[in-house]
Amino acid sequence: MALDTSPEAPVPVAQVSRLIGGWIDRLGAVWVEGQITQLSRRPGAGVVFLTLRDPSHEMSLSVTCYRRVFDRVADVVGEGARVVVHAKPEWYAPRGALSLRAADIRPVGVGELLVRLEQLKKALTAEGLFAAARKKPLPFLPHRIGLVTGRASAAERDVLETARARWPAVRFAVRNVAVQGVHAVPQVIAAVQELDAEPEVDVVIVARGGGSVEDLLPFSDERLVRAVAECATPVVSAIGHEPDTPLLDLVADLRSRTPTHAAKDVVPDVGEEYERIAQLRDRARRWLAGYLDAQERGLADCASRPVLAYPHRMVDDRAEVVADTLARARRTLGHLLDRADAELEHTRARVVALSPAATLRRGYAVLQHPDGSAVRDAAEVTGGEQLRARVAEGEFRVTVTDVG
Repeated sequence: MALDTSPEAPVPVAQVSRLIGGWIDRLGAVWVEGQITQLSRRPGAGVVFLTLRDPSHEMSLSVTCYRRVFDRVADVVGEGARVVVHAKPEWYAPRGALSLRAADIRPVGVGELLVRLEQLKKALTAEGLFAAARKKPLPFLPHRIGLVTGRASAAERDVLETARARWPAVRFAVRNVAVQGVHAVPQVIAAVQELDAEPEVDVVIVARGGGSVEDLLPFSDERLVRAVAECATPVVSAIGHEPDTPLLDLVADLRSRTPTHAAKDVVPDVGEEYERIAQLRDRARRWLAGYLDAQERGLADCASRPVLAYPHRMVDDRAEVVADTLARARRTLGHLLDRADAELEHTRARVVALSPAATLRRGYAVLQHPDGSAVRDAAEVTGGEQLRARVAEGEFRVTVTDVG
């Protein structure tokens, strides 16, 4: 397709278009899967026009087919249906448009969709996106609640009315999006990410009413599941009814059975909280009253004991013991003193009896030399020696006149 061109020798548009068409004509037929977003079946026209879109990306292709090809599946295929198309690329030169010419259209059955969802579920489970450890707790009383739901839908009404009935002061940041069809996935992802980025939003609710498996397929989209897994704000999934289990339920931090239950799970009931507070207050009051009664009984029991009821009794009892002990001590001491006095008198009598003074009182005298030594032998004295004589009552001097 390379051409020798220059600003002075450009190639006409028609030639370029024909060259592109020739290159595309060499392409073979392919099987393509997608979702029908636009379908045009004009009465009497032999050709049916439709747009086939990738459900996970903002990409689409135009498809044409003969009426007889589409009529084979017209009863089971419409806008929003997933189909597999066997088609060959075509280039419409006059408008420079690429399209697919379908030779066969086959609807994707529910069973096949469920098998694919189960395979995706296993893969995401292996990555840990559904693990309970990564789920975040919901705040007790959120300041602001993000709500992602369809415009003027029953799910939006149920969530808002139920939440405001339970807590009238609750505030919402509502993002209305498509909740089914080809635009659902990108719009829901954008709304969730926008609310997750708002610091005032404490929790995000993704709500939708019930529907068929095909209607709820956007909420099992891998891109949406990963976007919710990356949210820092807790996300509550309230999709369909209780039996419905899209993959969003598994990755969300909390799965609510219905949009109404989501409002009950996120917003506390002011009446119930008042009642709970009243019950806790009554329990605290009863416990405190019981505790005080028990302490009063304990004090009364202590006060009724003899040691506290008659505090002087112990002193009196001890006073008697002290008096008895003192009397016994006095008696013992008296006996000891009497015995010591008797022994002293006896010793004194013995001392008196043995005392030299007693001997002197019987008429004896003690002769002493001038130096004070006693005369024990007559040979110790000489005639004319002056001696001192001691008697019981005084002393006198004597002169030795003769020594026998």
